[in-house]
Amino acid sequence: MGRLFGQICPTHAPFVAALALGAAVRWLTMLGYPGVLWFTGDSYFYLGYALRPAPSPSKTLGYSFVLRLLEPVHSLALVASLQHAMGLAVAVMVYALLCRAGLPGWAATLFTLPILFDAYTIELEHLLMSEALFTFLIAAALTLVLWRSEWWMAAVAGGLLGYAVLVRSAALPLLPVAFLWLLLRRWHALVFGAAAVVPLAAYAVWFHGAHGSYGLTSSDGIYLWGRTTAFADCGEMPPGLKPLCLSPSLRAKGYPPGRLIWVSQAPPRVVYENVTGREANATLRDFAARAIVTNPGGYLKAIGDGVGMAFGPHRSPHPTASTEALYHFPDRPQVLPSRKGWGGGHSTALADATRYERSPVVSRVVQPYADLMIAYQRWVYLPGPALGALFAVGAVGLTRRGPAPAWASAVALLVFPIASADFDYRYVVPTIPFACLAAGLALSRWWGSPGSLLRGTGRASAP
Repeated sequence: MGRLFGQICPTHAPFVAALALGAAVRWLTMLGYPGVLWFTGDSYFYLGYALRPAPSPSKTLGYSFVLRLLEPVHSLALVASLQHAMGLAVAVMVYALLCRAGLPGWAATLFTLPILFDAYTIELEHLLMSEALFTFLIAAALTLVLWRSEWWMAAVAGGLLGYAVLVRSAALPLLPVAFLWLLLRRWHALVFGAAAVVPLAAYAVWFHGAHGSYGLTSSDGIYLWGRTTAFADCGEMPPGLKPLCLSPSLRAKGYPPGRLIWVSQAPPRVVYENVTGREANATLRDFAARAIVTNPGGYLKAIGDGVGMAFGPHRSPHPTASTEALYHFPDRPQVLPSRKGWGGGHSTALADATRYERSPVVSRVVQPYADLMIAYQRWVYLPGPALGALFAVGAVGLTRRGPAPAWASAVALLVFPIASADFDYRYVVPTIPFACLAAGLALSRWWGSPGSLLRGTGRASAP
């Protein structure tokens, strides 16, 4: 590692120091919260499907597969440790790419500080959630795509990015981003595309065996309905879709999309027994498409409002205050529900956690370490305006090819979830490494003798 950095960035002591401090903060988190933190609903889902694998109509199971792979160790602390290690590895990859582009070590280190020290990033790594793995897979794929023009790197990057889609579908728009970039290397794009299709096709075949249709999920309809129903012009809807329109009383309550889709009085849950059924999903998608076509301005405003929250100076209780609170380090142990039905079976979240951990204690808070992390989170995080500035600097560098895929990845990761579901602060965190990378690459032009992000033949060229 030292020899590698010595070749591309002669003075890397500042980064080594920052990396060690980032690891220390994560170790403090492990001391304060042995095991993992739990995200209500989703954590139980992922763990349940890890113990009882079966294609789910609501979410892809790429993260559950990794949990199942680690299950024989019976250690949630191991899961958290690996996720923290992934967070550190993402910082290493961003640093290496920036050094390769010509930034001096101290400057490249500056752009890794949000990745290493943002408290919300560290808390999300400690949650039993898919974001840490998701971000790591994308960062690894992008590093391979930018590092060197080799066909096998393109193939590995395709496989990693294809699997990232199975971890979270928000990676889907990154496939064309990487493919278009690799068209610069001609047939490397074909190798990338073929490798990316493999995990997706295998999962679609598995899904077909259980649900009778080829796909990854059948829940996109209900999320799109929630995204579009607030601005849908029901006067333009055909009679068959009008029952899906919001009633005046429900509209007056002003539920955000991320909350509305779970309300029992929501029209899809009244009309359909199963909102993820094939017919229901197709009809809900039709409703959303018509809403967007008849009121594109309303759709763009909804997306703009979400982006505005991401770059805003203050955090909003969105989609609900209880959801936003899950992104903060707690001051007391979390209570897992004993209601049956989580994770595709008749077990309970508490029973699944106990089975996985081989211990009845699945949530602990240890002082004074937990209080230190709670205090740390009050002060050490990347504010929304600072994130917006990183996006803006990266956009300025789009006149050069190097920042383009990193900036496009950051934009896609931010906008796609907002456009297809709703704004959530959990979806903002994975954009940070790629916004930092794009901004660093954009500024690399001001340093002399830049390295190359297109090396492969030993000939240096500006990225």
